[in-house]
Amino acid sequence: MKSYRYPNERLILALTLLLVFAVIAVTAVATVCGSVVFVLGMLVLSYVLNRSHHNRLIEKALPISPQSQPELARLVADCGKRLHSGSFQTFLAPQNVLNAYTFGLAKPQVVVVYAGVLRIMDADELRFIIGHELGHVALGHTMLNSLVGGLAGIPSPYFAAAVLFFAFRWWNRACEYSADRAGLLACGKPEKALSALVKMRSGSSAALSAETQRRALSRIEAEDDHLEGNLRELISTHPLTVRRLEALRKYAASTAYQRLQARINQVHPVR
Repeated sequence: MKSYRYPNERLILALTLLLVFAVIAVTAVATVCGSVVFVLGMLVLSYVLNRSHHNRLIEKALPISPQSQPELARLVADCGKRLHSGSFQTFLAPQNVLNAYTFGLAKPQVVVVYAGVLRIMDADELRFIIGHELGHVALGHTMLNSLVGGLAGIPSPYFAAAVLFFAFRWWNRACEYSADRAGLLACGKPEKALSALVKMRSGSSAALSAETQRRALSRIEAEDDHLEGNLRELISTHPLTVRRLEALRKYAASTAYQRLQARINQVHPVR
């Protein structure tokens, strides 16, 4: 089922870890013992921050359940079944923000969707957004992000620190491609997956009409036409939206996707 993982994700992760261990091996600043202590400290800090964030979230956000949001809860549960994502909790944050994310080192991990997403997405587009986040859960990105982030933050000379930073960002972007594939499998409709990405990038204006969506798509397709956009991507955790759209189109046209989607639809059809 995890065959939808982006082909280069594991290779990039392996290269990132090799770079980390190379830095530990050849630099005097990051000794082995000091590095181990640092990574353990980062993991403890990440756990504490996650628990604190979860407690604050419970105070402000609404758990998505059959009692509070029956239709949304059913949609979320369907996405989880289609992706075999395991146990997770889902919360609806009240802010009018176009964002969704997942966090947590231990099961059940948490998916947070902001109210702004519900206001501009239709049901199929929302399946892509939820599926994207559940892809991070199913593929272990949330826990790995804390571990690899701690390793990449090991104290080291400036050049080595920069190399680790860019390698970590490279892996982050590969994870986003994998999660986009999960979103497409949860949604089952390539055109809706693409429109969801356009709306998330362009804001609520892209939801008004076909013409505004066309204009938004034109702006997105120009993102990689300039050096500035390509350089900005290097320090970002997310690929340029134009590249995500291209990758989704390519995956949607592949035999591997069509076979996997057909198998999923047989067991868990979209309701």
